[in-house]
Amino acid sequence: MFQQGGPVLAVIAVGVIGVIMLVLGDASRRSEAIALGMVLGGSLGNLYDRITGSQGFLDGAVVDFIDFDFFATFNVADMSISLGVGLLLLVTFLRRS
Repeated sequence: MFQQGGPVLAVIAVGVIGVIMLVLGDASRRSEAIALGMVLGGSLGNLYDRITGSQGFLDGAVVDFIDFDFFATFNVADMSISLGVGLLLLVTFLRRS
C-alpha cells in the first residue's frame, strides 16, 4: 500500500526514532520505557527493511509475512509498534485518573 512513498516513510521513521530516543531518557515509569522501547524497536525494524531491501535510496519494501485471511497482513515490527502505542495510551490514561 505504501510502496510508492517509501523514502517519505523512511524519513518519518528516522524522525520518530529521534524523538523516541530523546523522550526515552525522561520516561519516569517502567511501563512508559517498555512502550517507547516497543515503538522504537518496531520503527527500527521497518526502517531496516526499507534500507536493506532496496534497489534505490530507501526504496525498499517492508516484508509483511503474518497473513490472516480475515485480517490485515503485517509483521513483528508492526505488532511491536501497535502494542507499544496501545500500552503508551493505556499508561497515559491511567496516570491521569
